[in-house]
Amino acid sequence: MAINFTINIPPLESGDRLTRDEFERRYNAASDIRKAELIEGVVYVASAVRANLHGGPHGAVMAWLGAYWMATPGVELYDNATVLLDEDNEPQPDALLRIEPEVGGNSSVNEDDYIVGAPELIVEVAASSASYDLNDKFNAYQRNGVREYIVWQIYENRLDWFILQNGQYVSLLPDDAGIIRSQVFPGLWLSVNALLRRDRAEILASLQAGLQTAEHQTFVNQLQPQE
Repeated sequence: MAINFTINIPPLESGDRLTRDEFERRYNAASDIRKAELIEGVVYVASAVRANLHGGPHGAVMAWLGAYWMATPGVELYDNATVLLDEDNEPQPDALLRIEPEVGGNSSVNEDDYIVGAPELIVEVAASSASYDLNDKFNAYQRNGVREYIVWQIYENRLDWFILQNGQYVSLLPDDAGIIRSQVFPGLWLSVNALLRRDRAEILASLQAGLQTAEHQTFVNQLQPQE
């Protein structure tokens, strides 16, 4: 007589300490969970997204990065894409920009359609400085070589832009006009105060100024396939 065994997969819960394989097994089985991350071996299951504490700021970031993406062939933009960083870290960043490995990028897309390796730029929208975005995620991104990392802290109304130097994150600071210029993506300029105020015209104007520079055009040329 055949014996039937029912295999029950445990639920995915915040605070679980799992291997990446076990995290993926439980995540794939959890049809009710829309977003979960493995950060330094610990599971974080996202709660419902609030409009003004996350959805609106996230939309503003995507609009800014989207305008840069449209003007920069060879750069890819992703929203909440799974990134396989290492055995203890499988985040879903709010936004990221990456360069294809054929033209010098550090990450690739595998056969399962996940990003493998460190994207050049990651942006996270955080509730506050107490968030894991500025703690465990910060350490994981730094250790794995994410070259630029932006964190927008909503409660503090503060934006921090870090660049990797000698294996450590240091802050990129605004110039006298309040503009931060990416060191990895030429032409990606941001008026920090304009973003914090959600001033669409000024955000776009500062970005367009960056896109009109010779450095941006040189970068675009470098990203084109060589015949």
